[in-house]
Amino acid sequence: MQSLDRFEEILGIKFKNEAFLREALTHRSYLNEHPHWEWGQNERLEYLGDAVLELSASRFLFDVFPEFPEGRLTGLRAALVNYRMLSKVASEISLDVFLFMSKGEAKDSDKAKEIIMANAIEAVIGAIYLDQGYDTADAFVKKFVMTHLNEVLDAGLEKDPKSRLQEIVQEQEKVTPTYRVLKEEGPDHKRTFYVGVFFGDRMIEKGVGSSKQEAETNAAENAIQVLEQAQ
Repeated sequence: MQSLDRFEEILGIKFKNEAFLREALTHRSYLNEHPHWEWGQNERLEYLGDAVLELSASRFLFDVFPEFPEGRLTGLRAALVNYRMLSKVASEISLDVFLFMSKGEAKDSDKAKEIIMANAIEAVIGAIYLDQGYDTADAFVKKFVMTHLNEVLDAGLEKDPKSRLQEIVQEQEKVTPTYRVLKEEGPDHKRTFYVGVFFGDRMIEKGVGSSKQEAETNAAENAIQVLEQAQ
């Protein structure tokens, strides 16, 4: 059985009950290949960790920026806790090395793996909360997630990507971007949406998310990157 000591060293946390951590690192696909696996999959911990992460990030931004209105605080939080940023955090702490998932999922598309990694980060936060309490989970969020705040501010990532894209495209091509759902996957309580962003009849990029709105936002972010690279 894989030792998680090294991962605990990276986190700077020694779990009292390692079962919480093992469950947080178990993707549901792994159970299909290992039906006798002793621990459950991580979606319940992901649900809990998502709430802890949002509260921690909200309080941090509320304290750091007393002059910011609610709208800008919301934009900053969204930029810090979206799946792309969380997958980046996952990479920084080598979470992929320790995650239990099927061989098929491991070979999936980059975007699908980013979502898996982001969800696992939330599950780890949930596990820390259950094992160590809110203060330790809050410290983890500050150490590994909120340290990206300056990056978000410098790049203006807190601005709504759909609005930014619309401004760019209307100026350059005199059209308004439209969004179409390309496909949906997963159970009703945990859907994954794939959306395309179109300039007229031309699809420029795709996006993915746990809601149509999140997938549209991701598609807009990807389209902005395409336009910036073309300049």
